[in-house]
Amino acid sequence: MSDSDNKDSLEIDIAILEKDGKTEFSEKIRIHKEKTSKAFQDLMINIKTEASETQEASKIFVKYVKEGNVTKEEEEELKTQVYDLLKVLGIGVPFALIPGASLLMPFLIKIASKKGIDLLPTAFNDKKEEGS
Repeated sequence: MSDSDNKDSLEIDIAILEKDGKTEFSEKIRIHKEKTSKAFQDLMINIKTEASETQEASKIFVKYVKEGNVTKEEEEELKTQVYDLLKVLGIGVPFALIPGASLLMPFLIKIASKKGIDLLPTAFNDKKEEGS
């Protein structure tokens, strides 16, 4: 896909926002196009990583149910992924059910991290640590 195709697809997406009366938001996206694109790509990579980790954890769980035991590494991976799934539920449920929660979530995540509480799944945190 060429740069002009990317530009056209971004323009179409922004045009949808403008039709819904979100012109201020669409203008901010247009101004920070590269930053927005990078953030969206990172989000998709992290979601894909989290999905593959969940798939691997489900295989470990099936192995545990069938055989009755797993290695220490597999047990640790399974625990980590269960915690990640609980984190996703903890963030996702309010995000979906409470009006305005989408605006509050970044602040809650930031405040929690300052207090040493990790609300994000490991796939999202590992990326931040690598970038620092």
